[in-house]
Amino acid sequence: MELILCFICLLSLFSLVLTVPGDHHGDNSTRHHDYCVLGAGPAGLQMGFFLAQSQRDYIILERNSGPGSFFKRYPRHRKLISINKVYTGRRNREFNLRHDWNSLLSNRPNLLFQRVSRDLYPEADAFPHYLSMFEKELGLQVQYGTDIGRIQASGFGLNGNKSYILTDQNGEEYKCRVLLVSTGLWVPEEVHFVGSDLVEGYESIPTDPEEYKDQAVLILGKGNSAFEVAQSILGRASRIHLYSPSPVRLAWQTHYVGDLRAVNNELLDTYQLKSLDGLVEGGLEDIAILYFTLSELLDRQDGNRSTAITAENLPGYHDDNFSLRQPYDRVIRCLGFRFNFSVFDGSACPPHSSTARGRLPAVTAWYEGRGTPNLFILGTAAHSRDYRMSAGGFVHGFRYIVRAVHKILEQRYHNNAWPANKLPTSQLLPWILKRVNEASGPYQMFEVLGDIILLQGSHCEYLEEFPLQALPRFSALSGRHVSEHGLLIVVMQYGLNRTDTLGPGRAESEWTKAWKSNFLHPVIYYYRTVPTEGDMRRRPVGWPLPRPDAVHHMVEDFLTEWDQPVSHSQPLRRFLEHCLHMDLRAFYAESCFRLSLTSRKPPLFCRQGYLNKEGFVGNSHLWQHAREAGLMPTHQGSVVPGDDGISQQLKCFEHENTAKFTGQVNTEFKSNTQDTYLII
Repeated sequence: MELILCFICLLSLFSLVLTVPGDHHGDNSTRHHDYCVLGAGPAGLQMGFFLAQSQRDYIILERNSGPGSFFKRYPRHRKLISINKVYTGRRNREFNLRHDWNSLLSNRPNLLFQRVSRDLYPEADAFPHYLSMFEKELGLQVQYGTDIGRIQASGFGLNGNKSYILTDQNGEEYKCRVLLVSTGLWVPEEVHFVGSDLVEGYESIPTDPEEYKDQAVLILGKGNSAFEVAQSILGRASRIHLYSPSPVRLAWQTHYVGDLRAVNNELLDTYQLKSLDGLVEGGLEDIAILYFTLSELLDRQDGNRSTAITAENLPGYHDDNFSLRQPYDRVIRCLGFRFNFSVFDGSACPPHSSTARGRLPAVTAWYEGRGTPNLFILGTAAHSRDYRMSAGGFVHGFRYIVRAVHKILEQRYHNNAWPANKLPTSQLLPWILKRVNEASGPYQMFEVLGDIILLQGSHCEYLEEFPLQALPRFSALSGRHVSEHGLLIVVMQYGLNRTDTLGPGRAESEWTKAWKSNFLHPVIYYYRTVPTEGDMRRRPVGWPLPRPDAVHHMVEDFLTEWDQPVSHSQPLRRFLEHCLHMDLRAFYAESCFRLSLTSRKPPLFCRQGYLNKEGFVGNSHLWQHAREAGLMPTHQGSVVPGDDGISQQLKCFEHENTAKFTGQVNTEFKSNTQDTYLII
């Protein structure tokens, strides 16, 4: 009997082992994964790469037969407006990503979009081809032909909260501890009004311009899709009118790439030069479209076929100066797309965002759905965080957001802290200059992602591309802690003064007025403590961060190169010295030797360099150049060493400082002490 009981106990334990969370073989109809990525578009494949790199258990589920299916249909006229600037004059891959809006991030330097197209504005078919190449060369785990029709919350995930069950068209279930939704926006946005059933959709209109020959066309919308359609038929249609509640916004004025791009704006010429085309503002719900045949028009009869409403009874009928009073042959809806909320049941559905007319799901500052723990929104669908502010709704922006979310996942579920470079504080200045001149993440995701510098006295930790709006939860999301020395935040941002972007006062070139810069430029914030949620809510309008304890603007630069000693480097160094209360100048070995003997506390650069057997020895040419440039004193007591610089400097030192060794030893280095050192 005891043997039987023992056998039953062992069998029960064995059953428990087989059914613990994380088992990938449960029952036949359910598959278990730690991470499920929904959608094999650019955001889904980007996350797949990072999950594969960290060797996580994941699956990418795609309903179509290949990646990037949206781009196989859209844009309808098959021309992308994402910049593909192959020739930049630079070989720095990180810098070149600033001007490559189509490539995804990977550990392969040659896995770039330029392999499939070198056109500045590529053909749309090139993008799915690139995504397919990206997926195959990296060996990502993608399951095609899986159409998820229902998502529900159930059980417990990796951190004790919800997990998610996905059901496909065949009834097969996928249980996911963490769900990463990257389905994009593909449901056409519609507006209902009298006669809206007579409207053609952008998704189904003919793309042959001859179909519109000598026709009057009304387009609802003033975004890039509306102007794309208008531009394609500009030479065939008799007149084209664009109608929407808001006036047209030009990307080169607003700096928002989702606004109208110049590549699509030819209709503005024919509008402003009075050649029959035009733009009209008005509410979409306030219009009515009535269908008349030619005979009904000739007989002056109202023959509305879609509604019982007659024209005479509509408001504004008797306004004889109504802009849209002439009849149209076609009305086309180009209002964009919305997120597909229909696949989520009540237990798993993120709420609608308050931005973009509710077309997007609401997400937290770390891109987790509000009220849906362990469900993250990636890609274009997560654009509610920076809608009309930055590039989070586009490939060249959300590829960095995906990388940031992956780092958050690693910290939350696997206790892997946010990667950081530990630097001697003496090297902080050149490191910041390197980042602002090369880094593509903060450059593309300006005012959204920023570099965090944790100050720790003689050393610091440099974290790259942290979501700025998540700063109040910095320690929990990053696994790093802020010391009593405080933190610096490096952000790329535009100025608040919206001036004429092509006018005479559009740029600031004087570094003493850097805070007036209008164009994209680096801004460094200093905080003694991490900003709180209240601080973030009370931040000034238009500011990406709350008021800091100190702030420094680096003046905008025409070449976007912040590397000049007077305009860029020296003002930044002075600011850092003010925040850190230490001298951050660099010195030659000769000067460090002198200062080490004459100062109780030599400069930090000497302590971390020369006194650690590191340094750079000057020579006569360098010293003479420094003297001529005004960087070294020219008084009689200073000496320019020859090629044997150290020996001559020591002789000079012995001669000049005999009195100091007899009792007058400098007790502390003063930043304004004149000496024979070179500031670099």
